Parts: sequence; C-alpha cells; structure tokens
Amino acid sequence: MSDDSPSISAVDLFCGVGGLTHGLVRSGINVMAGVDLDPHCRYPFEANNSAPFIERDVKDLKGADLKPYFADGKYSLLAGCAPCQPFSTYSQKGRSKKRGMDWRLVLNFGSIVADLQPDLVTMENVVQLADHEVFSEFLESLNGYSVSWAKVECTKIGVPQSRKRLVLLASKLGGHGLDLSPQFVQSPRTVRDEIGKLPPIAAGGQHPRDSLHIASSLSEINMKRIQASKPGGTWRDWDPNLIAACHRKETGSTYPSVYGRMEWDAPAPTITTQCFGYGNGRFGHPTQDRAISLREAAMLQTFPRNYKFLKPGEQVTFSRLGRMIGNAVPVRLGEVIGQCLTDHVRAYEAGDPAELVSSGPAQLGRLF
Repeated sequence: MSDDSPSISAVDLFCGVGGLTHGLVRSGINVMAGVDLDPHCRYPFEANNSAPFIERDVKDLKGADLKPYFADGKYSLLAGCAPCQPFSTYSQKGRSKKRGMDWRLVLNFGSIVADLQPDLVTMENVVQLADHEVFSEFLESLNGYSVSWAKVECTKIGVPQSRKRLVLLASKLGGHGLDLSPQFVQSPRTVRDEIGKLPPIAAGGQHPRDSLHIASSLSEINMKRIQASKPGGTWRDWDPNLIAACHRKETGSTYPSVYGRMEWDAPAPTITTQCFGYGNGRFGHPTQDRAISLREAAMLQTFPRNYKFLKPGEQVTFSRLGRMIGNAVPVRLGEVIGQCLTDHVRAYEAGDPAELVSSGPAQLGRLF
C-alpha cells in the first residue's frame, strides 16, 4: 500500500471469502465491510481482512444501509461480483429459469448503485453477462458515470490460470485512466511460479502444518489413470482399458481436458468449484500422482500462501472449500482493479475537476 493512496472507502458486495477485498486492500483502498449470504465465508473474510463481515442477502439491502461505511473516506467505492453461473452448465429448459434468478442479483447491485450514488463502482462477473440484456439494464443504473468494461483474460494481469472475466469500472470523476491495460504483464505466471515450492503430499494426504494442503483420495482405477497421464496431455494418451466408457462414445469424445495433468511451465486451467477432483478437469498435479490440493487451488487463485480458510481445529470439507475458492475473485485481479481506481483518483486530483467530471449518460467502451 502506497503512503500517497487517495482516501477511498469501499464496501464489497457478494464478498465471499474476500478475494476482491484482499486485492483492493493491497492496492491501498480501505474496505470497510463485506456483505454475503454464506455464513461459512465469515471466518476467512474477517480473519484475513480488517473489515466486518455482514451476513445479509444483498437483495434486501438499501443504499442507506451502506452509507455509514463510507463516512471516513473522501471517495466511496461500491464493489462486487454478483454470482452468475455460465450458460453451458444448464439445459436449455432449465437455463432460462436459473439465468433469470442469477441475473436478478446484477439488477439488485444496480439498484443499490442508483440509490447510493457512490463515486466509484466496479463489478466483476462472467463474460457471458455482456451478451445478456440485463447488462444493458445494469448500465442504465450508471447514468452520470463514465464507464469502461472489458473481457479480461486473467493471464494478462499476472494470474497464473486461464480465466476470462468481465470487469466493469465506473466513475463520477470522469473517464481518465479507467483502463486495466497498463497493468498487463509481459510474461504470464505459471503453475511452477505459484505452487512449485509447496511440499509434496500423496493422494488422500494432508500436510501436518497446513490443513488446507490436502488432496482428495483416488480410486485404484484413477490412480492408474493419473500415472498414465502426461502434463498437458489427455485421456487419449492412455491405454484403451483405462478410458472411461462415457469417453468411448461419440458424445464423450469432445471432453479431452478431464482427467488431465497441469503443466509446470504454463498457466493452470480455470480453477472451478470442483478443482479438487482429478476427474473434473485438468486438475492433476504436474508430477505428483494426485489432484491439486485446496491450498494449491487457492494459490492459483492468487490468495497468499498463509490465507486462512479454516478456524483452528476445523475439519476440511472439500465441496464447501472448493466452492468458496473456485467462486472467489482472484486476489491479483482485485489488486489490479484497485490500482486502476487509485491511479484514476490521483489523476482526477491532479487535474481540473471541471474538465474531468462527466454529468451525462454513461460512456461505454471496451478496453481491449
């Protein structure tokens, strides 16, 4: 955090375990509270961030509920990632219903923006949102703001995984500097860069000094499969007797990335809520015969090595922790967003406010 960081107070809606919050704090922004409906997120959010966790459904919030949290800052920031699932996970029939339920949270976010009128807004979400009419509705809540948005490939900003996300930045201070591209890195970070120094563990094993460095167990057939897997390869490299029956069918032949190993010197695939399972994607460790551990998944999401997810003595639940880690905003992405916003405010403070302030409709532009 820089000593000359502008005084920005933020509230993080849909905060989860605090990935976005942690990144914003690293950039010099004062996150005053996080809001989420999941009670299991309270401990990791509060244990790693100097801000209270508010267990509340965002759809029940009003701007007045959040105003007290902005009292100490010169500028206010409302941030969030409304939970939305990619279209491809649902059948066409069920997709519309589920999508309507999910997208409504985006409109709830927009309603709070319109009510609260913070100086700055940022939203991170699935890229499919940009092609949905609800995105246009959300933009209407940003009347009076300068707006930029982009579909960001996270490898470009130093996240060691292929993860595409929609990032929106909005400001009442004008549009100067609302651009993530100055934060692009020359060389993507790799799996080796992020987790290469962690101590080895076996499938089903747990490191004695880090309860999160734990790997799911493997069946006898899956142990044979991972032993036959090459980093970056597919199940098509295996002997025929190891190939699952569903993949022998024509309908299963288009899913080569399941039961795969990561590569040391390349970014990881997208870390999902099921990343602890070897058969759920290319989640095999590059050299050890196991799926990646929960700690490795968290680090590939750019959480610090010592980020606390469990209370002392609390037992690991793979499904719950996998969901919280996979759904998190990568910390590095949050940091880049925060750096962009702090640079923007510095530019505003250094310039002529009369020239920078936008009082008209939101101006929309893709950054790249």
